[in-house]
Amino acid sequence: MFEKKVYLQRRAALKSKINSGILLFLGNEESPMNYKDNAYHFRQDSTFLYYFGISEPSLGAIVDLDEDQVILFGDEMGIDDIVWMGRQKTLEEKSLDAGLTRVLPLAQLDTYLKQYQDKKRQVHFLPPYRSENKIKLANWLNLPIHLLKEKASLSFIKAVVAQRSIKAVEEIEELDRAAAISADIHLMVMQQAKPGMYERELAAKIQGAALASGGNLAYPVILTVRGEILHNHYHGNQLQNGQLVLNDSGVETTLGYAGDLTRTFPVGKKFSAEQKDVYDIVLNAYTHAKNLLAPGVRYLDVHLASCKMLAQGLKDIGLMKGNIDDAVQAGAHAMFFQCGTGHMMGLDVHDMEDLGEQYVGYTDELTKNTTQFGLKSLRLGKALEAGYVLTVEPGVYIIPELIDRWKAANQFAEYINYDKLEQFRNFSGIRVEDDFLVTENGNRMLGKHLALTTDEIESIRSDAY
Repeated sequence: MFEKKVYLQRRAALKSKINSGILLFLGNEESPMNYKDNAYHFRQDSTFLYYFGISEPSLGAIVDLDEDQVILFGDEMGIDDIVWMGRQKTLEEKSLDAGLTRVLPLAQLDTYLKQYQDKKRQVHFLPPYRSENKIKLANWLNLPIHLLKEKASLSFIKAVVAQRSIKAVEEIEELDRAAAISADIHLMVMQQAKPGMYERELAAKIQGAALASGGNLAYPVILTVRGEILHNHYHGNQLQNGQLVLNDSGVETTLGYAGDLTRTFPVGKKFSAEQKDVYDIVLNAYTHAKNLLAPGVRYLDVHLASCKMLAQGLKDIGLMKGNIDDAVQAGAHAMFFQCGTGHMMGLDVHDMEDLGEQYVGYTDELTKNTTQFGLKSLRLGKALEAGYVLTVEPGVYIIPELIDRWKAANQFAEYINYDKLEQFRNFSGIRVEDDFLVTENGNRMLGKHLALTTDEIESIRSDAY
């Protein structure tokens, strides 16, 4: 946990943004894999973690804005818990660490909520994403489950998003640490990968290193020679000379802050000429995008600028043609780049995505109202502010099924050179990604430098095996 004053200040800042009512916070439960006592790795709800700092299951809290009181609801360990898990800090001790002075049994949360409802007091809650919390909320508030998202408090959502978006000094230190550890692990993978290994062997090394760091994985490892599959969690392929390895992985620190890095490197010691050409196109788009990051700049414009750099590079090697501005406006570049250039990051690798992309990545003035393939996947479009932490991650992905579909429909034939593209049909994909803090004067990369250029990567690969 951070120091007690951090949580006191966070709650005080939140209380100043909402006039009246009850703010309801629900922690997460244990989630069984195949029976109750065999649970997945526990991860506390990030908003609960942000305001209360206690990472244990079956907790709830209320902030009564009218009575100016905060109550934590949870149960102390019983003898059975102590027998199976050992004595730990008591809940009362943890609550004091978070600046809380009142702790009640979890069962009383239901009673308090009923009292508030009887008195016609507004209960503000955030949209739930775990089934068990949906069921509890539906029962407590007498609402159908399918209406919970609609009935969630917009003022509560917006207040939390505004506060969590601007990272404090202690958060930046954690995010720097997460990115630095992630960079060390990426370097290790580049050094140890060799032909004949299976993807799962490298994925296991990443997970082991994440645990050894004192934290865990921030998200499931994407380690694949099929880099054209954007979120590929299959690890059964064997590495072969001539292939590329795409490693998208990051560490979550003990306090829950995420790193999110991607590097692409050859299975052999060198990139092929084609691989180097495409890699440099991606790297140029990455460099152009990250240099644009500054307060007041819309990330939508960063994304579009990155797309134009990609499209121009692809035109230079004969895969695209025609007017590049027109091609990007029409969405023709999405043959090669189907996703967004980046997203917000913090306690969640896609920060606060549970609260709604329209509130986290966009604003009332800049809404996301497009269904255009590629652009609809951009999670962040709004103007940047100092204190934002986000990723920059352009890529080129050659997807055979997409080629076949668009080619059969003669889609964007004025911008895509389908004959040349057939020669790249089995190319796979390349992505480059780092994490950035928006500063008052521009931006800085978090963590530490990790090999970026083809020369740097080939230098590492030359000593790998």
